[in-house]
Amino acid sequence: MSDGTPADLFFDAAIGLLQRVREEEAASINAAGTLLADTVAAGGRLFAFGAGHSSLAAQDVVYRAGGLALMNLLAVPGVVGVDVTPATLGSALERVDGLASAVLETSPARAGDALVIISLSGRNALPVEMALNARALGMRVVGVTSVAYAAQTTSRHASGTFLKDHCDIVLDSKIAVGDAELTLDTIPAPFAPASTVVTTALMQAVMATAAAALADRGIEPPLLRSGNVDGGHEWNGRVMREYGDRIFYRR
Repeated sequence: MSDGTPADLFFDAAIGLLQRVREEEAASINAAGTLLADTVAAGGRLFAFGAGHSSLAAQDVVYRAGGLALMNLLAVPGVVGVDVTPATLGSALERVDGLASAVLETSPARAGDALVIISLSGRNALPVEMALNARALGMRVVGVTSVAYAAQTTSRHASGTFLKDHCDIVLDSKIAVGDAELTLDTIPAPFAPASTVVTTALMQAVMATAAAALADRGIEPPLLRSGNVDGGHEWNGRVMREYGDRIFYRR
């Protein structure tokens, strides 16, 4: 590791990754935002899914001030974050065949909807099966993943494929295999992961693109406002009444 404090070096690494995805993924971000806008305009619903820490970026766009009210979390019990004990259970569940299909079958998702699947490695059974089954249902799928894993690791799904192989659009987070940006001679393992920073930024860039695309078509984007500003709750109540048939986190 070169000169500079660890904090400085982490910020440099994160900023570098953000610059890369801004430049190299611009076309895919625009395509993903357009896909979500198309779905909303056609009366479809929006869902986001992620397992473990990948779920953080999915949760960040659900019921979010400044975000699209129609984005719903497609939750898989036991794999949303580290709220289960032991925390390793979530990692184990990501490798279970059949779990994704069971979740989709009991969810409100249907043909014509859009699903954003976030998985850093894209190699586990759960995200791969989720993408496969969602497309079989007639949903459009956007994958947010690190494509490097497909070149440097093996799939854990029976098909031998990765999440990226079953998506209509792929957003590459550019995160290196292992998700750690820094090394020090005095520390035996690499450290300082940046995947959450980058993936969350990618998701918000897509949301912004979708909102602007809807406005360009003369459709008011169904955006939420902060409940901590005057009039925020009233605004959100109106949006939820208007789009209540496509919002599932309030039921």
